[in-house]
Amino acid sequence: AGLKPLVTPSNPVVQPEHIQARTTTHFLKEFGLQLAVNGSFFYKFREETPWDFYPHEGDHVSAIGTTISNTKPYSTIKEKYPTICFSAQQKAQIVADGACPIGTEQAIAGNEIFLTHGRIALQKSQWSRDWDKPYPRTAIGVDRSGYKVWLIVIDGKQPLYSEGATMQELGAIVTNLGIDTALNLDGGGSVTLAVATPNGPMLLNSPIQTRIPTWERPIANHLGFYAKPVPDSSDP
Repeated sequence: AGLKPLVTPSNPVVQPEHIQARTTTHFLKEFGLQLAVNGSFFYKFREETPWDFYPHEGDHVSAIGTTISNTKPYSTIKEKYPTICFSAQQKAQIVADGACPIGTEQAIAGNEIFLTHGRIALQKSQWSRDWDKPYPRTAIGVDRSGYKVWLIVIDGKQPLYSEGATMQELGAIVTNLGIDTALNLDGGGSVTLAVATPNGPMLLNSPIQTRIPTWERPIANHLGFYAKPVPDSSDP
């Protein structure tokens, strides 16, 4: 009760499958959310130097996999990427083929379900080449009921602070948390977690864009949450 998710809406002015790239803190502030995390893999993307990269804020990009915001799907990518789907009753479920149930209000795709029914399930795939290396990672997990959700963010690419985690290490982390099913979201320089404060958006991690720590990457979409204030225990 008091929580409601939101996936970045598309821009009706441009083609439906295109999104205007924005940072996670921009997304959080624009939609008045209390918490936000980076979302799906996307394209176009290029990262060469601090002066040569794509996208910038406002550039058009496309999310990969099923994407639904406020009941409206806008991704035209056909690959069957696993997806987390949120119903009108705020129940979450992770589906392997990206086909969310009828009535899904919000949905965002990852690339691999790496934990199934509490067991690590690392499959050999196009993504496995990076799984044995420490890397910045974002994951989302659910319990069996679908009413408890975890957001896991691991910084990386920053020696002496955090080099990241392998997928095996990430699997151990989510297993120890008691998660039933977990989905790997976009990682690397996209990894960002932000919250609202009375002084504006605040980062809870150290993202890294074009090798510059704490510099946010503009990305295609995000997953955010509205949350009602927690009552003060001193209130009558």
